[in-house]
Amino acid sequence: MKVPAAWRPLLAEVLASPEYRALERFVDEERARGPVYPAARDVFAALERTPPERVRVAILGQDPYHGEGQAHGLAFSVRPGVARPPSLLNIHRELASDLGHDIPAHGCLECWADRGVLLLNTVLTVRAGEAGSHAGKGWEAVTDAVLVALAARPSPVVFVLWGAHAQRKAKLLERAPHHVLRGVHPSPLSAHRGFLGSRPFSAVNRALEERGEAPIDWRIT
Repeated sequence: MKVPAAWRPLLAEVLASPEYRALERFVDEERARGPVYPAARDVFAALERTPPERVRVAILGQDPYHGEGQAHGLAFSVRPGVARPPSLLNIHRELASDLGHDIPAHGCLECWADRGVLLLNTVLTVRAGEAGSHAGKGWEAVTDAVLVALAARPSPVVFVLWGAHAQRKAKLLERAPHHVLRGVHPSPLSAHRGFLGSRPFSAVNRALEERGEAPIDWRIT
């Protein structure tokens, strides 16, 4: 698990802490016992794909997909050829409803990351088949530090917090000129209680444009 160079100065304090070293040991021990997702090389893929100076939007989820072959380090994304999990299908449905785009043929969101959308979970690893199994082990401090670093920037960032776990981070973000959008998680358990019909993509673009920024191209190519 190697933090990309561009992010290291911003996360230096948390990465040097005893708690982070304990987290590394915990994840290593978990991998020695059985499958942990994503693969070690992909744990920080979201930070690698979207360096800090390019972040315009940060979408925050919960923890990685826990099925084999699904998680690859970008929240909610799966690589082309991998069946889309229900949460991602709901994101695609809402994208089509909100902006009129066709529902994509695959579930890879790397193009969003390349356009400045940081796709981050609150927890960055998970035991196979056990959602939430690595919560409370130290990842929250790391993702807190990522968000605090972004909130300290003078240029505006739109933060999108999907679900209760993500919304707990709101207290770190409430400072100008940033915009915080809270929403229901897109999972099947909650999507019909407010995610579907929430039009988050047009809301993000509206927030950017109000601050004189270009909108995000949400088309999945």
